[in-house]
Amino acid sequence: MTAPERGFSESEFAARTQRAQTRMAAAGMAGLLLMTEAEVRYFSGFQTLFWQSPTRPWFLFVPASGKPIAIIPEIGAELMRHTWIDDIRTWSAPAPQDDGISLLTDLLTPLAQGGDTIGVMKGHETALRMPLGDYERLMLGVPGLRVADSTAVIRALRMVKSEAEIEKLAHICAIGSRSFARVPALAREGLPLEDLFREFRREALAQGADDVPYLVGGADTGGYHDVISPPSRRPLTRGDILMLDTGANWDGYFCDFDRNFAIGAADSASRRAYDVLWRATEAGIAAARPGTSCRELFQTMNSVIAELDDQGGDVGRLGHGLGMQLTEWPSHAAFDDTVITENMVLTLEPSLSYGDGRIMVHEENIVVRVDGAALLSERADPELPVI
Repeated sequence: MTAPERGFSESEFAARTQRAQTRMAAAGMAGLLLMTEAEVRYFSGFQTLFWQSPTRPWFLFVPASGKPIAIIPEIGAELMRHTWIDDIRTWSAPAPQDDGISLLTDLLTPLAQGGDTIGVMKGHETALRMPLGDYERLMLGVPGLRVADSTAVIRALRMVKSEAEIEKLAHICAIGSRSFARVPALAREGLPLEDLFREFRREALAQGADDVPYLVGGADTGGYHDVISPPSRRPLTRGDILMLDTGANWDGYFCDFDRNFAIGAADSASRRAYDVLWRATEAGIAAARPGTSCRELFQTMNSVIAELDDQGGDVGRLGHGLGMQLTEWPSHAAFDDTVITENMVLTLEPSLSYGDGRIMVHEENIVVRVDGAALLSERADPELPVI
């Protein structure tokens, strides 16, 4: 499979910025102050692993018109100059006494003098990626500036993917599918789960992934009990139910789906749990159409899960958005009334509890088209595979 071109055209970023500015105008915002990796990258194309370090803050300001403005540490200036951004303002960082605050104050003072409103993301699944003390000092330095919550503006943009984004997501999902197809050749009785995790990561990289920053799972006799712990040295044994869930990455976009396997033999309870989840996923694929709400999608999958588990595994949601982050808005949950629209990329992730505290999770990745959902991950086997 030929890989898509890396990065995006300038027109992609210009279109994103224009859509944001249209929504900003409707909300009465004179700008957006962005501080978190996904949002800075979404509007600029600035992609770096330096976000792993908490030492330096990074800022991007989207004005009411024109290109975004970067306010970043000098160490990132050269990379930022390779994006479409022209106005790049830097300081020597780290500088705990003034980590970009003076530059931000200079930028925002004219807006403050006019009593304007800017947007900062304050809502669910957001974070303030700068010291709280610095934020408070910034606000004291721009009296008259009003700050509104811009979460809804950003969320509405990022939930719907461009065709160029979907192409990247399809590519990394294909890499993930090919990697999972190799698990029967990698897993065997006696192999420590920790070693299988290493083997899977190597396989995904060999298949073309840039990185595998997320890999979780579990294995235990008759079913696993936990899917978020680090892998142990416990060897795989006959009768184990094994699950691997990967978030592999290519050009800054993630896949996020899992696969379940039985080692040597599968017990009847696990086979039934797998069947229920497979059918719940089928129901979700059929229901994931433009105009359906995430609440309705949740209820559709949960009604099948209730055949075996009327609590639905009690995990709170049965899938989510997918893109530059492993999990994005929206959530397939009883609390989320987001209406699904064309070109959303979603995970369907039904789960359940069964037996003596055992759980099972099943996950696929889809893109919603005008006539319904199309799979990005290769559909799992309809019966629990036995290795």
